[in-house]
Amino acid sequence: MTSPQIPIAKEGYPFIAFSAFVTLIIAVLGYDLLALPALAITTFVICFFRDPERIGPISEDALISPADGKVILIEKIIDDQYLLGQVYKVSIFMNVFNVHVNRIPVSGTVEKILYTPGKFYSADSDRGAMHNEHCATILRSTSGHRLAFVQVAGLIARRIVCWLEMDDQVRRGQRFGLIRFGSRVDLYIPTQTQLEITVGQKVRAGETVLGYLS
Repeated sequence: MTSPQIPIAKEGYPFIAFSAFVTLIIAVLGYDLLALPALAITTFVICFFRDPERIGPISEDALISPADGKVILIEKIIDDQYLLGQVYKVSIFMNVFNVHVNRIPVSGTVEKILYTPGKFYSADSDRGAMHNEHCATILRSTSGHRLAFVQVAGLIARRIVCWLEMDDQVRRGQRFGLIRFGSRVDLYIPTQTQLEITVGQKVRAGETVLGYLS
């Protein structure tokens, strides 16, 4: 019987190795009062970069959450940045204890990747939504719907990772990137979508159904 393993995102390896090395040096030098906090930090870094397997819904019309966290906003807006029309905007806030690997919400083709440098305000604030560094992916689903999902950096998050490229064929639930140390993901989806979530609800990337594309 094989022993269980903790799946870790490869982007976390350098951080884990550095933290573990510092902890080891502190322990070897005999700084007992510092060794325990250092071990706690190493454990936190390992947990932060965990990347568990997820099982998604069966329905092809289901739109799944791209991020772990809490729904902090659902509103109908006029989007003049990505889809250029009336859409639902759904915002999911990830704190430092959530899984930070992001997943594709619906199968389709990547039309465009838009990276914008910016500030690092708190990700759950209005200033953060408007001015923070972000990376937007515009996708056309296999059923012909266009949607956008935007990785937004936060107060602590200083690095957005997106592995997608234009014209990529992607499948729902596929890992597409992560944001390091606290952040948010905004979705811009068609107003015909039958939403199945509420503000304040906790969601899981690759599993929680946000709605159904009609």
